[in-house]
Amino acid sequence: MEKEKLKLTSSEIGTLWGEYVNGTAVDIINRYMVSIIEDEQIKAIFEDAIKTFEKQKQQIVTFMENDGFPVPIGFTDSDLFKGKPRLFTDIFCLNYLHIMTLHGLLGHSTSLGVSVREDLRYFYDSCDNDGKKMYHQTIDLLLEKGSFQRDPLFYPTKNPEFVTTQDFIDGFFGKGRKLAATEIISISFNLKKSIMAKTLSIAFSQVAQTEEVKKFLTYSQDVADGQIKTFSKIMQTDNLPVPKSWETEVTTSTDSPFSDKLMLYHIGFLFQAAQNYHGAGLASAMRTDLVTAYEGTILKNLLLTKKWYNLMVKNKWLEQPPLAPNRTEIAKEK
Repeated sequence: MEKEKLKLTSSEIGTLWGEYVNGTAVDIINRYMVSIIEDEQIKAIFEDAIKTFEKQKQQIVTFMENDGFPVPIGFTDSDLFKGKPRLFTDIFCLNYLHIMTLHGLLGHSTSLGVSVREDLRYFYDSCDNDGKKMYHQTIDLLLEKGSFQRDPLFYPTKNPEFVTTQDFIDGFFGKGRKLAATEIISISFNLKKSIMAKTLSIAFSQVAQTEEVKKFLTYSQDVADGQIKTFSKIMQTDNLPVPKSWETEVTTSTDSPFSDKLMLYHIGFLFQAAQNYHGAGLASAMRTDLVTAYEGTILKNLLLTKKWYNLMVKNKWLEQPPLAPNRTEIAKEK
């Protein structure tokens, strides 16, 4: 079969659908942030991010329409209330763009990995290159402004070593060994993600228009705070620094620039995406206390996701992705 005539598979339409919905959600936030940012260097990166997504969005629409799939609604201008006061500082906006770029890189890599059609493969390859460019730009600017938080430093040993005792997996009561560099990768990454989720939950809860959404955002803030405390304690026990919090980067504004639908969806997206990183951390954990911490975190995220799902469905805000054909219902229609 000719490559250009291949129909979209379920995985391919699923990734396009997800890229569109998640991308439009982040794009609305970016468009608000670029309107309040005063630093010209940071503003320029956001303008580049907005132009890049617009190009990607148009290509996604073309892919879906050419195969007869309806383009999702996602998030639109109706979810952005223009002219509202500043809710975030410039530095928080830059950190937000950096974290969302990391999410985008993972999403593009996953989408590329399940794509067979040549045009889709080259599209996601291009998206990945755009994401890597943005990754370098955000880190370089954060470093320049003294706001990039590097992971803890280790000092080199003279020679490679092997595990010689079962105590290597014991992390309780201070009897076990210190954290391994391979374990700190996930701990540090998950801490930064939880700090972002907590900060956004605080900001969004300040401006949420309905009481039920405000209540959920307060709950998500508490869940993220619990995760931060859990993993910070593990790091501090080994006398390792933890990433600083960003709560002070949120202003006291109570005038919402976003719809409740957008804010609720965005927090749910962050906690669902975090499950990938917690799962990776669990897989790399070789200390029993880390395993317990990740299992507890994953369970709490699942409980939060259930509350989020119920609230999204109740308000008719959860857009349905493409479904497999229901053969039973099709047979009844005959």
